[in-house]
Amino acid sequence: MDFDRVLIAGTGPTSAQLAVLLRNRLHSVVGIAGRTSLRSDAYFSALIRSGNTLRVDVQNEKHRKLAGECVADQYFRGYETVAGEWQVLVLTVTADAYVAVLEQLNRRVLQQLKCIVLISPTFGSNSLVRNYLRQHDASPEVISFSSYLGDTRWRHGVPSPHVLTAGVKKRLYMGSNLGRSDNTDLLCGLHESLGITVNVMDRPIEAESRNISLYVHPPLFMNDITLDAVFVEPEPTRYVYKLYPEGPITPVLIRTTVAQWKELTVLVEKLGATGVNLLRFMLEDSYPVRPESISAEDVERFERLPPLHQEYLVYVRYASLLVDPFSEPDCNGRYFDFSAIPIQPIFIDSAGKWDVPRMPKEDYYRTKIIQGVARHLESACPTIDALLENYEQKLLGAARALNGERMSDAFVVQDFHEDVHMICAELAVTP
Repeated sequence: MDFDRVLIAGTGPTSAQLAVLLRNRLHSVVGIAGRTSLRSDAYFSALIRSGNTLRVDVQNEKHRKLAGECVADQYFRGYETVAGEWQVLVLTVTADAYVAVLEQLNRRVLQQLKCIVLISPTFGSNSLVRNYLRQHDASPEVISFSSYLGDTRWRHGVPSPHVLTAGVKKRLYMGSNLGRSDNTDLLCGLHESLGITVNVMDRPIEAESRNISLYVHPPLFMNDITLDAVFVEPEPTRYVYKLYPEGPITPVLIRTTVAQWKELTVLVEKLGATGVNLLRFMLEDSYPVRPESISAEDVERFERLPPLHQEYLVYVRYASLLVDPFSEPDCNGRYFDFSAIPIQPIFIDSAGKWDVPRMPKEDYYRTKIIQGVARHLESACPTIDALLENYEQKLLGAARALNGERMSDAFVVQDFHEDVHMICAELAVTP
């Protein structure tokens, strides 16, 4: 099988979880590769001290099938040092780093690959990777997941090969440029042995567009309330999923969410794929609410409802998740404060530079890619345009305020033109 020898690119918590699963369940020879950085140096030092042992603990006993440990067969400090023959490359890095990782790998390594698996891609990532490979005379199968299988973090809060998986998704989506294949069947079987349903889509873009972050993060993170909390006023703490004034959720934000969903749906359909019922997607693939809050009938007819009714139901969904509706109340009748996820402000990274938190930094890249593809296909996206313009104005204001201090590239307005161009070029040659 292709998964006899698997190279995992990335040294985050996700890579440890996947290494344990691949080594123990598929009996793959597993290599770990990472970039050269202060964080990865700490990771590799810890890996060496552990005797190359990777360990996964689980927070919930019902997820015990994901727990375990294994010994990594090889590790590579710096992608340019990767050597040997690898059949599968698993990219656990963020989607904006895909090309950067591939560029550092030896061309011989690339040309020997039979399959590349994208764990956390974004809209168009499969096309991006295939276009890069085409330019370098490589043609492995490229498989996109909708997202990573759960929530995995450092066990002790610092980079190490010991991680904790705190949550696991019930359903994922997957798409390959080859359609259904031996590799997609193998990955389906692996996930289903863990209790995770995998729906194989006809096209990679259909899997990539079934990531809830694409639909909810831009409105949640590119509004004035959240952006001020990120760039301007970190105190008092505000919370991502709370209603105003504790958080950014207002009727205007909900209107923006519904409008953006419709713009993205049009774009997905222009690419020959099918969109999602936003309300069903939120409730079945993210967090459910009680039927007393939203009925099955409302979910079923959501796409046919007038815009105001759609907005009302999405608002009810967020309001119903201020607490975990399925938690057990305490002696005072209080349920778990489910929505208390603080908005993270800008921070100084390990290199001593000001940086932007993962949210909204990753969302900026993902949304700019969508905007670029939409413009290429002449698909109107005024809501997405307005969100990005707002983010960039706040970003520039923060950069001016930090003038003279060291800042990461995240404080620069970007168009990600090369990635957009590669995606659109691949769309043009794909049947």
